Amino acid sequence: MRIAVLTSGGDAPGMNGAIRGVTRTALERGWEVWGVENGYEGLLEDRRRRLDDRSVGGILHRGGTVLGTARSKEFVTPEGQRRAAENLLGAGIGGLVVIGGEGSLAGAQRLFELGIGTIGIPATIDNDVPHTEMAVGVDTALNTALESIDRIKDTASSHQRAHVVEVMGRNCGYLALMSAIAGGAEAVLVPEFEPDPEGILEALRRSYARGKPHFIVVAAEGAALTAAELHEYINRTPGAFESRLTVLGHVQRGGSPLAYDRILSGRMGAAAVEALVGGETGVMIGLQGRRMERIPLPEVAGKIRPLDPELYELAQVLAGLSASGA
Repeated sequence: MRIAVLTSGGDAPGMNGAIRGVTRTALERGWEVWGVENGYEGLLEDRRRRLDDRSVGGILHRGGTVLGTARSKEFVTPEGQRRAAENLLGAGIGGLVVIGGEGSLAGAQRLFELGIGTIGIPATIDNDVPHTEMAVGVDTALNTALESIDRIKDTASSHQRAHVVEVMGRNCGYLALMSAIAGGAEAVLVPEFEPDPEGILEALRRSYARGKPHFIVVAAEGAALTAAELHEYINRTPGAFESRLTVLGHVQRGGSPLAYDRILSGRMGAAAVEALVGGETGVMIGLQGRRMERIPLPEVAGKIRPLDPELYELAQVLAGLSASGA
């Protein structure tokens, strides 16, 4: 059996652990493993290298992806997808493991429809892939954002300021919401829910009147009211905190994956190979409870996991925004 593995889309901490999990589980069965360089773009260019036990040694702790990743405009066309499938079939590759987010999984679905035995592994810091409680990279990115928020809170308290912190999340506010809850932020802005700038300002005024030394707002980059707009709005309003804006940007993608992502990526990589062993392809490996489940790719490809409204309400309650004077 000859299989290939690729990483696609935005990089996420733990992708290397998934590559390692796929490779070593396949090698244990005597299979041949090839790594596709630079995602679907490399698949179109037929850029592959042989992976062995040594080539995946020492990569578990590394951020990013050793195989590289790139977005390909050509691959999204039917012609590009057919050429990618032909390259795989021509190389005698009987299975492909795709590690990436919802767009990458949609590409895996297209290849499956063209006769390639594909398995998907969700890896995206947005945690927006349906039917898995957690994607590879989420926990590390969340902790990176949380560490930054904790540091910002220190300086905000020292200067008695409001700080608006922008985190990643173009279409999904999971990272913003969870880092706001964990970081004790006073407000959060996410794409899924309408912003209430007046409510935030009123909470800011109450905090200032009570002598609270800081006011932290976490905003997803895709929120309807952007972090920059809220920052300016606060500064135009007299009688409360002066605001500062911090954009965390791509620092959230990098860094050594934490223990949870190292373990999750290894489990998902191994489960992907076991699915190939059983002849069950066209599926994504998803974490449901404590178990790794196989979800048909049409149920996840190109779809976005909705944000839990109860968690959003919890963030409001814990911040005191649901109470009149708390």
